[in-house]
Amino acid sequence: MNEFLIIKNYLTKLSKNNLPALNLQDDIYFNKEKKLGISVDTYVEGVHFLNSSNPDLFLKKIVRSSLSDIYCKGLIPESYFLSLALNKICAKKDWLNKFKNILYSEQKKFKISLSGGDTTFSSKLIITFVVLGYSKKPPVLRNGCLLNDDVYVTGDIGDAFLGLEIIKKRKDFGKLNNFFKKKYYEPNIPVNFSKYLPNIATSSIDISDGLGQDLNHLCEQSKHGANINLSYLPLSAFCKKLLYENKIKIDKFFSKGDDYQILFTSNKRNRSKIDGIAKKTKTKVSRIGTITKGNKLVFNYKTKKYNFNSSKMGYTHSF
Repeated sequence: MNEFLIIKNYLTKLSKNNLPALNLQDDIYFNKEKKLGISVDTYVEGVHFLNSSNPDLFLKKIVRSSLSDIYCKGLIPESYFLSLALNKICAKKDWLNKFKNILYSEQKKFKISLSGGDTTFSSKLIITFVVLGYSKKPPVLRNGCLLNDDVYVTGDIGDAFLGLEIIKKRKDFGKLNNFFKKKYYEPNIPVNFSKYLPNIATSSIDISDGLGQDLNHLCEQSKHGANINLSYLPLSAFCKKLLYENKIKIDKFFSKGDDYQILFTSNKRNRSKIDGIAKKTKTKVSRIGTITKGNKLVFNYKTKKYNFNSSKMGYTHSF
């Protein structure tokens, strides 16, 4: 049993006749009349971050990954609710002051504010973010991609996973370690590009669990497949260096998650418009493939072709 089967088999029926719930098949709840979008994310110590002793090593990532669900729909976040299950390490003045200061800094950066929440005790730190966002236009959902649409991704892919590998002491890239760790701790979400999505995108999702798995969500909802050329995958200069030196292999890192970039599809007629928006917002936007018939995801890299099943395309909570 995994998270997706639990939602499909046990929870989806509970949302019947609740249209804003989007059949529990998307990242958000959206009320058309109120133009209100809501996303919910829970983070558990030992699962989503290694330990709770230092908020510097997880809190920015948590805030930004929570906002990412709103931004990838073309909505503007306004406020959030915060539920904290604190352990004894966290219920101390120094820890709480650092926690507060980081949240305050993130609030200023993303123009949001705390609106309420709950606190309780737990043996592990557990944080739940509920983010409220608004838009005058309908959100860009998962289920709109069409045959022959282009597939795009913002930013760079893979740096955060390499950072996590370094943090877990599975990899050591010497002088490059700090660069990759910062990419994991502080994801750079594409805020400025987000507001243009309703004008150009047919479907959209944030890359949280892995490019392949999140692309699979888009394709499943629209009953299509995709052909992706990994040679077009946006990589940082340092990531390209490691790839060139054969210190990493592309099939081992490109779909591991924690990127929090926007993966979206668009009609081919929008290519020049997307290029213009990318320049205007100073956002790296890469066209990496095409939506195809059938239900297969095919990843090509030079002379190789990769056919991944869903269990190998990203992170899934299994029970």
